[in-house]
Amino acid sequence: MAGLARQGGMRATASDDDLALAAAGGDGAAFAALLERHYDRLFRVLLRLIGDRAEAEDLCQDLCLALPAKLRGFRGEARFTTWLWRVAVNAVHDRRRRRAARGRAADGWGDRMVAEAAARAEAAERSAWLLGAMAGLPVDLRDTLVLVLEGFGHGEAGEALGVSEGTVSWRVSEAKRRLRLAREGEG
Repeated sequence: MAGLARQGGMRATASDDDLALAAAGGDGAAFAALLERHYDRLFRVLLRLIGDRAEAEDLCQDLCLALPAKLRGFRGEARFTTWLWRVAVNAVHDRRRRRAARGRAADGWGDRMVAEAAARAEAAERSAWLLGAMAGLPVDLRDTLVLVLEGFGHGEAGEALGVSEGTVSWRVSEAKRRLRLAREGEG
């Protein structure tokens, strides 16, 4: 059959099934003859199934690239055209499934991104409020609170400020109380 596809005049008269079997055996000329016969119709079928010209063009190209490997499984049990349309319909179904899965993933991703953006905005709002409220604290309370919020222990903060650890604890407690009152006063 490989010789069939290579004989110029014979290739034009060879059946699709004979060409497909030859192409399945690796005959590139037989494969080219099949594409020449069926490419336009394959594209039209894909276009009607998908409804989008650019996507149909992409899928048709992808399918033509995959056909040599797929043809290795062609045994001639069904007519070549029946087999080809089944391959095309399966390719469209696969593309729809992938698109739906990407859409679901994108929906979830979008929800996640919106939630993260909302959380960042809320954190920024709290931070801005805290900075503003801390500016209203007396200097000794503000300085003490800043050091403790930055990770200094009460003993360390006391040494840096020249006060006892107990004074640092009281100042932190007093600063928190005043901030809580300020927050409640806004609500």
